[in-house]
Order: sequence, then C-alpha cells, then structure tokens
Amino acid sequence: MCGSRVRLSGLLVVALAVLAGCSVRSISDSGFRGGGGASGGSPFYRGELSAYDIIGIDRNRPVSDQDIQKALVAKRPISVKKGSAIMLVQSGALFADPEMVTALERYYTVSSFTGIPIQDQRHNGMTDPAPVSYSQLFRLAAAKGGFETIVVYWGVLESASEGLSSKAISWVPIIGGVIPDQAQHMRIRLMVAIIDVRTGQWETFDPPPFEDEAISNQHSRAASDQIQVATLKAKAYKEAAEAFVARYGR
Repeated sequence: MCGSRVRLSGLLVVALAVLAGCSVRSISDSGFRGGGGASGGSPFYRGELSAYDIIGIDRNRPVSDQDIQKALVAKRPISVKKGSAIMLVQSGALFADPEMVTALERYYTVSSFTGIPIQDQRHNGMTDPAPVSYSQLFRLAAAKGGFETIVVYWGVLESASEGLSSKAISWVPIIGGVIPDQAQHMRIRLMVAIIDVRTGQWETFDPPPFEDEAISNQHSRAASDQIQVATLKAKAYKEAAEAFVARYGR
C-alpha cells in the first residue's frame, strides 16, 4: 500500500497529498478523487481545526517549567456520565457525520456543532486582531448550551490502488459484464479529543484503524470508492464510540 503514511499520534496534523499512488484525504472532505485532479470534495471544506487551539495551548506564548508543574498538579481524570449531554465537533465539517452521532447517541445526548475553521476577516487590507482561541469559544458555546463535555475528532482516509492482471488485453469478448481492472486499498484513522467544559482539561485517544479493499473498473470507480468510505467510517465511528464509553463512561 502506501509507502508514506500520515500519522495521527500526539497532536494531529492532517496533510493532504498524493505520494507515489498513495492519496490522503480528510474525513470531512471525503468525496471521490477522479483522474486528472478532479475532486468530488465538500464545498464547505476549509481545512482542519488546530489541535493546539482546541485544547487551549497558545503556541506564541513561552512555556516555563512552572507552567508544566502547575498543569500536572491541576490535572484530574475526565469522566463522562452515561446519558449526559455532549457537544460533538468534527474537524473541518459543518456537521458531524451522522454515523458518529448515531454511534454516540447509544450512550449520550449528542448535539453537533460546526468544525469549520474561522477564516481571517480583512477590512481595508487590515486583518482583525487574533480571535479568541477555539478552546475558549467552544467551551463558552458548550456552557451556554448546557454541555459539560466537548468531543472533537479528526480523521484521514488513506488509499492506494494497484492494477490487476485483467487490465491486459483480452481477445475474448466479455458479455454481460465489465472486466475489473483496479483494486483500491483504503484505511481510516481517527483521533478524538475530550474536553471538560468547566476546567478546560483534556485527553486524547486514537481508536484502532480499519482497512478495506475493493475491486472496480473505470465505470464503477466513484461508486466503489464512496461505498468504501461509508463502510470504513461506520466501522471506525462505532469503535470510537465504544472506546469512548469504555474509557470515560461511568
């Protein structure tokens, strides 16, 4: 499959690239990528939320050993009581995917909130002062909505294709079907952040990745691709919800 992978360890940076037949796309912009650079992506996609901003870390502010010691002393375990309300955010998407909402609604009351990054506002060639961090914005929105927990998740779909031997010329007419000529391998990887609205404390975890393989021809490529995407999302979201409950439910 892919010779170069995008890792979701630690703080996620989603990189969209095409490397030696390996393509990577965000779960929030997961439309079929056809030949010639054609894109079936979401018209609302504006990139990803910064994980640093979400958890309240100012990258422009110097960090001292004293800051680190204070954070260690203040840290408390996070728990999310079953049946409680959570504000769910999918990075890069106007709404969280329905499959993720459904998976979490088995245990919690879920309300989706926009994960589209705020664009810089410019007036007369000048950029407005830096906005309040997403950490503060999301916590205020959650507090006003009566949510004590925010769940933000990021994800990438990695795919690679390989030609099949059937791409060779066949001298025998094929009746009633089309010869498959390509196998597409796909994998989904997620990272989930849990934020306590009252304290701003947070934790992250990475659910296990899921893989799939599908064989298609040039006429069914787009449909096959989107079936793979839907299948992998459903599996990954269900596992993420189960892992969330196992770790934080009480």
